[in-house]
Amino acid sequence: MNYLCLSFAFIMFLLSCGSTAIAQATSSEFTPVSDAMLQDPDPADWPMWRRTLDGWGYSPLTQINRDNVGGLQLVWSRPLIVGLPPNRMPVVTQEGTPLVYDGIMYMPNPKDVTQAIDAATGELIWEYRRVWHDDIGSYVTLAGANRNIAIYGDLIIDTSTDGYVYALDAKTGELAWENLIYDYKVKSANHSAGPIIAKGKIISGRNCQSEGGPDACIITAHDAKTGQELWRTRTIPAPGEHGSDTWGDVPFEKRWHVGTWMVPSFDPELNMVYIGTSVTSPAPKFMLGSNDNQYLYHNSTLALDADTGKIVWYYQHLVDNWDLDHVFERLLIDTAVTPNPDEVSWINPNLKPGEMRKVLTGIPGKTGVVYTLDRETGEFLWARPTVTQTVIDNIDGATGDVSINQELLFTAPGQERYVCPAPTGGKNWPAGAYSPLTNVMYYSLQNTCTTMTATELDVVFNFESTPGKRQKTTYGIRHKPQIAPGTENVGTVQAISVETGEVIWKYQQRSAMMSLVTTGSGLIFGGDSHGMFRAFDQTTGDILFEVNLGSVITGYPITYAVDGRQYVAASTGESITTRNLNKMTPELSQGVATNLFVFALPHNN
Repeated sequence: MNYLCLSFAFIMFLLSCGSTAIAQATSSEFTPVSDAMLQDPDPADWPMWRRTLDGWGYSPLTQINRDNVGGLQLVWSRPLIVGLPPNRMPVVTQEGTPLVYDGIMYMPNPKDVTQAIDAATGELIWEYRRVWHDDIGSYVTLAGANRNIAIYGDLIIDTSTDGYVYALDAKTGELAWENLIYDYKVKSANHSAGPIIAKGKIISGRNCQSEGGPDACIITAHDAKTGQELWRTRTIPAPGEHGSDTWGDVPFEKRWHVGTWMVPSFDPELNMVYIGTSVTSPAPKFMLGSNDNQYLYHNSTLALDADTGKIVWYYQHLVDNWDLDHVFERLLIDTAVTPNPDEVSWINPNLKPGEMRKVLTGIPGKTGVVYTLDRETGEFLWARPTVTQTVIDNIDGATGDVSINQELLFTAPGQERYVCPAPTGGKNWPAGAYSPLTNVMYYSLQNTCTTMTATELDVVFNFESTPGKRQKTTYGIRHKPQIAPGTENVGTVQAISVETGEVIWKYQQRSAMMSLVTTGSGLIFGGDSHGMFRAFDQTTGDILFEVNLGSVITGYPITYAVDGRQYVAASTGESITTRNLNKMTPELSQGVATNLFVFALPHNN
């Protein structure tokens, strides 16, 4: 085991002169990353958030397998950057995904800090620290989280908390260019997740604070070589645009908070970007004007033309009154579709069993409901619940129209409703994964409910007289998550057939489950909110390896190879989500140290 401890003086040496020296030594060896490489990555690399543009979270590597995974050893570890946003609650939002290309790991850290690390040894190569404005926390909610970055050409690309898209030289860490997307003091938003690259375009979403108004709620495309903006698409329609009438009489400037705060997927053949949207602010629709309106495009899947940003089709999963966002990963899979009516609650009656389809599937929202749609047209194919949910009453199989439970609607402040899941999920930002070996999707889920209360909003925004004045609450609700009735376990992993919708196996445990990845050797790697990191068998769900990392595993795990040796990486820290989930299991102690751990088999294996 090699625990890397770099002295402060040595780090300063690397930052002051080491990057230039390394760049001179490696610049001729660096192979620029092309669109073809991103669309079909080298098996050794993990070049984006879920490794591939289809969102699978799957690596074809096979060196670590069912027979030898129990022999994994820690080969290096290093602390990550601790970055607490000023003027905000003290939570270290470490939810990063390492990006690995050609033996170098690029790690996003909180507060727009990026590190380049030797992926085989853990040695720091360079570090970039973006200037952090002291007033960021007054304008941007939960500022600091940085879930992923992108690579293209010889650039590392990210979106910043202060409203820029920017690129770093992958060899040196020097800023190559930056381009302002919006003024964070005027159009408040947050980039808790970074971009993907779709045919040379940087595609990024963001959350959007109510103070920023509807023009802060945008999806953007920029040229990946220059940073020039190519298009921006609002997720809230203006008067005269399609969907505007679904907001009723709500003035455009008071249409708030339809965010796209997770990472999109991309189909190069169809040239379509798929991204999910969040709840409105406030969440209870009586506060917006009526419980009868649709309020497009909140809690929807959007399919965008990658060249223009035009919405080709949309599907609304839920008219959301309870902060049950539908922003999470969309899996793009070509599969036979034969939903089993004994297990699948809602099926399109026009679907021909066994028909091959290009589908968009997975669990896009906090409700924990699996949706399978035709990704060419948006046609509803089938859906089923996984964990306890009470908000969806029915889905019309022929149209895909969703009916919500009218008994859970709020009609006045102060009312209470018992809702499942809680806004923590169900499903949340911890990612599921898909394996082509089994045609099964694997999801980490939570068994939660909550007693929810409708509250009031303070909607006075006046930055000139009171800079940074905020709402009392973003969503107009107050809640405290509880474990769902009928179980004592918060966390569950469920293996669900992409073709039939059947639950193949289910694993449950006391603490909450976090992100998963799958491998070509039939393994699943993932951690939990108690600090346990495990390997599961894809076919049976059996635990084949586990180790206690001592802190909540909030980062997205990956696997990669350098010089023929396969590695598995996991990172720890804390987040708002895990802190709330862990309150339901107070007897389990969790550390919150931010560290990166990398495992491999012994050299003689």
